[in-house]
Amino acid sequence: MTKLADLVAPLAEKASFAGVVRVDVAGETRYEAAFGLADRAHGLAMRTDSQLAIASGSKAMTALAVMSLLDEGALDLSTTARSVLGDDLPLIAPDVTVEHLLAHRSGIGDYLDEDDGWQPSDYVLPVPVHQLATTEAFLPVIDGFPTAFAAGERFSYCNGGYIVLALLTERASGVPYHDLVERRVLAPAGMSDSGFLRTDDLPGRAALGYVQCDGVWRTNVFHLPVRGNGDGGLYTTLADVHRFWAALMAGRILPTPVVRQMLRPRSTVDVDGDCYGLGFWLSDTDDTVTLDGGDAGVSFRSVHSPTAQITYTVIATTYEGASPIIRAIKAHLASGNAE
Repeated sequence: MTKLADLVAPLAEKASFAGVVRVDVAGETRYEAAFGLADRAHGLAMRTDSQLAIASGSKAMTALAVMSLLDEGALDLSTTARSVLGDDLPLIAPDVTVEHLLAHRSGIGDYLDEDDGWQPSDYVLPVPVHQLATTEAFLPVIDGFPTAFAAGERFSYCNGGYIVLALLTERASGVPYHDLVERRVLAPAGMSDSGFLRTDDLPGRAALGYVQCDGVWRTNVFHLPVRGNGDGGLYTTLADVHRFWAALMAGRILPTPVVRQMLRPRSTVDVDGDCYGLGFWLSDTDDTVTLDGGDAGVSFRSVHSPTAQITYTVIATTYEGASPIIRAIKAHLASGNAE
């Protein structure tokens, strides 16, 4: 029987994978490894406790922060964005609600349309990235995009919608978005190694993301906001991601009935049965829940199956880096192998 170590290590070498991998079964870590370099210029090796960016994987943290405000009555799923935004972002339709935004069914125009020929090497931000350290600073980035379709009509993945949600949380709570996520999500989950780190002031254990530009690998520092926000940009570790799943399912972040509400499918996204709830990717065949993220210098997936008691996570420092490892682990576990 092929073991995970014998499967992943050769594949990682063949793919020049730089990142981290962990597989847990029934609460026990069956495999954990780090590959490649966290800092190519200085030859610093990746470690299993390295802090890596997870791009849109952190949309779940935004969704949980939003739902924590719903739980105490500061917002409601039926709250309209307009009622909180005032005169800002005037192209957002009057009937767009918090639930529409959480479920990617808002129809608002997106500043980063991933279906419109986007490439990870593109420079997509219209303002200098060093300015994007606060939520309010994103207003000129997400403003001016006409409505794409009527609210609630269909699913369409929308990065800008999650920045709007971050704005709504700030204005409804009076607490800055980053602090709100820290207090409402990361702290109760025990994720002490996670946070929205500034890319121009990364700590020693943080891995750099890399983008290939004109055949040369360069860091992604000019491609992304200096500090992530509602639609992505959290840095975390393997251990913290697995702490997150345990805390979420045990009701330590939000009460279990609220979590169940978030994990109810709102849309079937494709013919493979992928669904979306409120901040989480879901399966239409079982109770598997997934966090997923990909951006310039980042690829991430973490999959949790409560019934099978399996959790696996792959994080890489390039846009395509995690994909072959994820596919191999998924196939390996599907075949009944857990070693």
